[in-house]
Amino acid sequence: MEMWKESQLKQLSFAREIETAYPILLRFTQNIGFNFCAVSLTSINRNADFKTLRINNYPQDWNQLYEKERYRTVDPIVTHCNRSMLPVVWSEEFFSHTPQLWEAQQQHGLRYGWSQSFHHEATGLCSTLSLARKHDPLSPLELYEHSGYMLYAISHLSDLFVRTLPKPQKNPEHPHLSPRELEVLKLSALGKTAYEIARILCLSERTVNYHVQNVIIKLKVCNKISAVIAASRCGLLDAPNP
Repeated sequence: MEMWKESQLKQLSFAREIETAYPILLRFTQNIGFNFCAVSLTSINRNADFKTLRINNYPQDWNQLYEKERYRTVDPIVTHCNRSMLPVVWSEEFFSHTPQLWEAQQQHGLRYGWSQSFHHEATGLCSTLSLARKHDPLSPLELYEHSGYMLYAISHLSDLFVRTLPKPQKNPEHPHLSPRELEVLKLSALGKTAYEIARILCLSERTVNYHVQNVIIKLKVCNKISAVIAASRCGLLDAPNP
């Protein structure tokens, strides 16, 4: 690997925020012969609360036109990258179903380009990196030489973005109650005494109290009434009888 490539990729790996990583990535892509670099991070799961993040150095009037015409809804690059992590080279044939979009890109200097996505399975995040230039088509050798670098770069930016997302709230783990403990607890919730529960379940009163004490310990409460309340709050009383 050339020294400058190694140096810039090392800088990129040390970046801890997208805001600092993107300028490093932009310099790298310009050094390998591209005018433009775009990063898009969106939710494959179509989370309505998720706001797509886009960073690029595209011409401002192109960004405005892209939003105004809602090109994202018909962009074949978006469709491909949401489904596949294989790199795709831009071509007139690839945009054959959206010729207006292809012509508009050409007019704004986005004539030759390629895109590479990375899917973050744990979060359903799709991160896409697109490189474009005004002149010179991409050669297969060029794509081969740089695709590994670009996959590493977009996966790193994806990880940086994931760190900024709020942590999903974990459902509290319910303590495990035995079938008999659950039966005793449900009868206690109905106001039955230990003597009555013993008669219903054909147990000794001492055994019923033993189960009650185990439930109190497992639910980390101080008495039977508190155990019933705690069990109700976490849905244990709604569980079907074993």
